[in-house]
Parts: sequence; structure tokens; C-alpha cells
Amino acid sequence: MSRKSILITGCSSGIGYDAAYAMRDAGWLVFASCRREEDCEHLRSEGFISPRIDYADPESIVNGLSEVLEATDGTLDALFNNGAFATPGAVEDLPRGALQEIFETNVFGVHELTTLALQIMRAQGHGRIVNCSSVLGFVAAPWRGAYVASKFALEGLTDTLRIEMSDTDIKVILIAPGPIGTSFRQNSIPQFERWVDWENSARAEQYRNSLLKRLYEDAGPTKFELPPSSVSRVLLRALNARNPRARYRVTAVTRAMAVLRRLLPTRAMDAILSRG
Repeated sequence: MSRKSILITGCSSGIGYDAAYAMRDAGWLVFASCRREEDCEHLRSEGFISPRIDYADPESIVNGLSEVLEATDGTLDALFNNGAFATPGAVEDLPRGALQEIFETNVFGVHELTTLALQIMRAQGHGRIVNCSSVLGFVAAPWRGAYVASKFALEGLTDTLRIEMSDTDIKVILIAPGPIGTSFRQNSIPQFERWVDWENSARAEQYRNSLLKRLYEDAGPTKFELPPSSVSRVLLRALNARNPRARYRVTAVTRAMAVLRRLLPTRAMDAILSRG
């Protein structure tokens, strides 16, 4: 095919939605996948090929990738694993099921789609896997334990895969955004309400004074927040670079935290992060 192809997950809004448009504008053949069929229909109305891929549904992963390969005669130049969600709450209040569910999407489903895409890329002799991590993929923060754990796991898998694929022409890349203006916070509220019994928690008062306000009160963008297009620009650089970097950090917060993590002892870093 004359155009390079990319499969992007989590395109219903935010980073994935912006990336789909940015890549299409750059001349790529974009497969903009979503978890829900109604979101796929919306993207199809905007001219995208939008296979339904839900990381927690193995059948949808296989079927969605098959739809991509049917349209490209069996090739795929790049995969951007962007889909993910958060389950806010103190670690001591997270039941086993909450962790199982977030890992199904943020880790296990990403891994399954990646391994299937790698078979295609090995056969064609090239490809790029780009995984969307987070500043919370290398530093922790209160109330975000489930998401932190999943992104730490994703970074470990990605780093290992990058080393293992170094003898091929398949490049494995991490993008780590910090605060990005999306509906990610709002989308986490149903997970919080489903899994966390905060009223019976030993930290009930802290929930009232801290997390509940952050979740339910829209304070608007922070001074450090960037739009989703900032991630799309980095994605384009990572895909076009002859020798892409292992990690691309987006936002000043992410870059600052990377520096502090290298320089500060753990106790000092904990003191900073405990402020939320």
C-alpha cells in the first residue's frame, strides 16, 4: 500500500481521538478503534475505519485486528496502544476485582494486541509499537494506586520487549504524558463508585476533603495541563524518527518528575508526592 497504516486504540475521545486526526492529516491510513460500538459508529461517520477493540474482550481484539489486516492486505506499520482507564481510591480500599479489571484493560489486553501485531510486523520485517504510559508509570501518587500499578507493569513489559526486539527492525517506544486536557477524570468516576466503599473507609474524612472534590468538582485546566495535540505531535516524531528514543515525556510535570526521581532519595520524593 502507498500509505503507511496505524492502529490506534481508545479513540472515542482525548488523546486517541486527537491522534487519529493528526495521523490522518499526516497522510497515514488510520484505524481508529474504540471499546464501544456507538463510539466506533461516530468515528465512521467522520470518515475513519473504526474496528471495535475492547482490551478486556479477547474476541474483539482478534476480530478488530483482522478487520485492519483485511483492509491493508495483511500489513500494519504501527500500533499505538492508547486505551486505558483509572480506578481512583486508596490502595487499602481497592478490592481484588478492581485490580483484576484494570489490569485486564491496561496491561493484559495491551499485551495481547501487541503480540498479535508483532506477528504481522515480523512477517513484513518492520514496524513500530508505541505504548502510552504516564508520569504515573514511573512515580507513584496517592489515590491512584490501581492506575500506577498498571502503568508500572506496562512500562516493565515495554522495556523488556524493546530489549528483546533490538535484533529486529521493530521499534518499541513509550510515550509518557503528564496532565493532558481530556475526560479521563470524569471517566474514572463510575469505576470509583463501583469499587470503592469510601464511606466505610478508615480514610473517609480524607476522601471528603480531597479525592471527592477532585473527582466531582471541575476546577478547570491546571497551569501545567497541555492539550491532547501535544501527545499527537510526539507520536508523529516517534513514528518518523529513523532511530526513535525509548521514551518520550510530554508536559513539564513529566520531565520534572523524571529529573527529581533520579536526583532525590526516596524519602524526599515521597514527601513531594504525598502532597498529591
